[in-house]
Amino acid sequence: MTETTPYDADRARFTRQALARLVLCDHAVDVADHASGLVATEWDADTGPGGRVSQAFQLIELAERALAAAVIYERERGSSWAEIAQYLGIGPAQAEERFAADLDGWNTAFDVPYRLDETGRKRIPQLPTAAYDPDSACYLLDRWASVQRVGIDAVSSGLVMAAPKKGCPPVTP
Repeated sequence: MTETTPYDADRARFTRQALARLVLCDHAVDVADHASGLVATEWDADTGPGGRVSQAFQLIELAERALAAAVIYERERGSSWAEIAQYLGIGPAQAEERFAADLDGWNTAFDVPYRLDETGRKRIPQLPTAAYDPDSACYLLDRWASVQRVGIDAVSSGLVMAAPKKGCPPVTP
């Protein structure tokens, strides 16, 4: 299924590196937001036995997604497996093997933007939401960063954008 997506024109303004960075940002926000749920103690009495362990375990799962997104971003920006592996404390071949499925899924999503659901009637986007609709992702992530006092346009201002076509003015996210 290789039809176009509603956001192809918007996405074309972004490099694959920028799209990967947006996905990483989006996963980092998920980690930060879920981690903040473990900070407050005022609702501890309302949490069932093991509830905080459940929250912490979910945080690990979210961090694993962020790690996979970070590896994809690093590969998109040209980092070697050796450079990535040194931070994981494993060998380059192990790093490549560990994240091969994530990278394959990322690469395939650009060639096959949708898959059909189990009914065969609904198209499911294969790119992560932040890469599928990057303009919306920039807006939401910049807003989150502003509220968290990370900075104004802290996400969109640092993205590596695609070169504009000849005769077209540069566009900012």
